[in-house]
Amino acid sequence: MSRRSNYDKFPVVPSGSAEECSAGWDSIADRLRPARNDNGALCVECYPGVQVATLRDELQARFPAAKVFSSEWCLKSPQQLHGLLDPILGDDRVFARMNGLRLEDYFDPARLDAVRRDIELAANAGPVIVVGTGASFVAPERASLVYADMARWEIQLRYRRGEIGNLGLNNLTDDFATKYKCGFFIEWRAADRLKKSLLSKIDFLLDTNQPREPKLISGDNFRRALAAAAQRPFRVVPYFDPGPWGGHWMEEVCDLPRDVPNHAWCFDCVPEENSLLLGFGEHRVEIPAIDLVFSQPRALLGDAVHGRFGTEFPIRFDFLDTMGGGNLSLQVHPLTEYIQDKFGMNYTQDESYYLLDAGPDATVYLGLKDTISPSAMIDDLRRAQEGGFDFPAEEYVNRWPAAKHDHFLIPAGTIHCSGAESMVLEISATPYIFTFKLWDWGRLGLDGRPRPIHIDHGAANIQWDRTTEWVRRELINHFEPVAEGEGWREERTGLHEREFIETRRHWFTAAVPHDTMGGVNVLNLVEGGEAIVESPTGAFMPFIVHYAETFIVPAAAGAYTIRPHGASEGRQCATIKAFVRTGVESHAC
Repeated sequence: MSRRSNYDKFPVVPSGSAEECSAGWDSIADRLRPARNDNGALCVECYPGVQVATLRDELQARFPAAKVFSSEWCLKSPQQLHGLLDPILGDDRVFARMNGLRLEDYFDPARLDAVRRDIELAANAGPVIVVGTGASFVAPERASLVYADMARWEIQLRYRRGEIGNLGLNNLTDDFATKYKCGFFIEWRAADRLKKSLLSKIDFLLDTNQPREPKLISGDNFRRALAAAAQRPFRVVPYFDPGPWGGHWMEEVCDLPRDVPNHAWCFDCVPEENSLLLGFGEHRVEIPAIDLVFSQPRALLGDAVHGRFGTEFPIRFDFLDTMGGGNLSLQVHPLTEYIQDKFGMNYTQDESYYLLDAGPDATVYLGLKDTISPSAMIDDLRRAQEGGFDFPAEEYVNRWPAAKHDHFLIPAGTIHCSGAESMVLEISATPYIFTFKLWDWGRLGLDGRPRPIHIDHGAANIQWDRTTEWVRRELINHFEPVAEGEGWREERTGLHEREFIETRRHWFTAAVPHDTMGGVNVLNLVEGGEAIVESPTGAFMPFIVHYAETFIVPAAAGAYTIRPHGASEGRQCATIKAFVRTGVESHAC
């Protein structure tokens, strides 16, 4: 690895001045004190994962005359909640079914009524503060509304550290996988349904991702920042995580600390999981990036994509680093009809591997060999899972050489994995959790436990006719010239016709014209140190990106150009661009 980039791990969306952000509990209290209504009623609605007890204590210390109520008093008992949630969660370590549960379902109606009466009486006598997840269900209607939001990655870190459990379940000591599964399939979905109904009317947004450095902005400034972000290019905040197969490329290129064994993953553009950093002067307000999708879906996604996917961001970019590591698990993703029937998801995880970098022996496992026996392969997978036998992957699965800038297409149902010595930019649809691992090379996860294997699910989805020649013809390096101009050329790189994502690669030494054509674009600078994104009409400020950085260009941005910048001027650069096929192809013009 010979290159180090100036990859920005904490990209900021400029959003306002420092005076518009209150930092620290004393400043926050000063901001909230005159904002309360005549009786001093304050409602602090909390996303699950917020340290409610700490928040409550900080407010009580600064509003000693207020009577403080916790919404958790109204929750059903842990036993009642298990009776509600367990049938949905089931026994599988990883998978459950999507569902329509709402936060209201967590609360006991009798307790809600009783606490509402107590709050109403207290509010008639003096100031009240209602705090917690579901606080807006019990607070007086005239209360000022603060929304305490929480980043998904921070929630996961708190799960791992044993600081929090799931809402109402008293399961602080459960393992991470159990908490994450409940959060992913039920708790976060329910909380997001409430959040969507509140974003347009909150009076304040509170950020407690860093408990000792809380920040508060007004609801108007929060909404203004989101509306502005949906008109111009931006990046979400990436996060990095180790894994049993992880490598070391990202440690150098992304300048990561060496405090973990490796870095396997980077979620570089997964708005459901990543954050946005809103910059108010020197202050940084961290919010879930999904808030932007919820509040500005048409400007961000475009009408056609919004009409198809609703308030979901359907494109995911992430990194898989095996440089100096090992093979990913051998896996397959569910077919659309399978994921709909078994898990209640509307679409599946079609994907592709774009090679940002590769060692001399890099490989990708993709598709099946000719004339194999499906029953023999499944029997061998089961024997391997039982232990004492290594699955002979290369007897059944094609192992293709991989080089930098290769592109491997992976429609759902295709068996695959990245081999060692590869740095993959994975471009895919968003339901990333639905991966059926078939073989994990006999290793343990970082927690010392075998990682979950789902042979039955996999066997039901493997497309046995995707064999060597079909894969060679349909899935590897489908580079087709599309357009060219002075100093640039455009290639179509996929994806497969079964996948809804289109990808285009541009090589350039001069400015390349692009247009969102009314749909969101996601890009990564895959070659070159630095480039600049500009609006021909001045619709947004110039936006600088660096090597390996993923960025989003909202549908509302319209026409834009990308050209080499800084030390890269006059040198060849390249981007890979993804968008949803809508019948009007986005290309350079």
